[in-house]
Amino acid sequence: MTLDRPRRSLDTPPGPGVTVREATEVAEFEAVSALLRRVWNRSPGSSQVTVSLLRALSMTGNYVGAAFVEGRMAGAAVAFFAPDDGSLHSHITGVDAECRARHVGFLLKSHQRTWALEHGIRSVTWTFDPLVCRNAYFNLVKLGARATAYLPDFYGPMHDGLNRGEESDRLLVEWDLLSSDAVAAADARWSRPPVGEHPALIEVGEGSLHVAPWAGGAAFVPVPEDIEQVRTDDPGLARAWRLRVRDVLADAMDRGAEITGFDRRRGYLIAPAPAPPAGPTSGAR
Repeated sequence: MTLDRPRRSLDTPPGPGVTVREATEVAEFEAVSALLRRVWNRSPGSSQVTVSLLRALSMTGNYVGAAFVEGRMAGAAVAFFAPDDGSLHSHITGVDAECRARHVGFLLKSHQRTWALEHGIRSVTWTFDPLVCRNAYFNLVKLGARATAYLPDFYGPMHDGLNRGEESDRLLVEWDLLSSDAVAAADARWSRPPVGEHPALIEVGEGSLHVAPWAGGAAFVPVPEDIEQVRTDDPGLARAWRLRVRDVLADAMDRGAEITGFDRRRGYLIAPAPAPPAGPTSGAR
């Protein structure tokens, strides 16, 4: 299979004051580990990814990317080859909060896409928390990835500052690097087709959430605008959001729904998955 050649060579500055390249030295791995510890609000002495693991992943040909804003590391991404041929699994991507406006996350994923295509990889998978609105928009709209499965409590108990006390539900996404959406995203040409008017399957009441089961048509599954703030202000409501979104979205996907879009005000747009094309029929000619 011939893959398209990436338009942007590796290690080329992708934006004003921002550079993205592979991390290859121990000092860089230490900076990556420290950055991810800050982003996930872990205690000193612990990390989401250790320096020794980063060293091993890099040495065996996997992806450890780092983004620098005016020379200071501001983001990092770690990925490894998946069992399926032509696939990479992106385990973690983190960006310092003050650098998000510099599009560091998008530039990291663009570099990861370029690296993957250079290595003959066609698709990248990863997981994200379905309650985090900005990540849903980033993954599904800005990058053009596709959600393929709802994974309840996927990682089990987590002990970082972002996830402590929460069940670790995740959406699994697949990023087809040669899809029209991914190619358009690489050129900063984002398509935001109108999502239309459809019923919401979760309604916010006075201190409670009311759920309607998916009836088989197009519908929205709302999520909070800022779940991190909800977790701080009202942990009980945050847990209710986790359970209600799981009830609705996991059930709908199990029954044949697919996520076809995301709107920052109305949440996930789901619709029945299209029927597979009919196979050839037998008979006299």
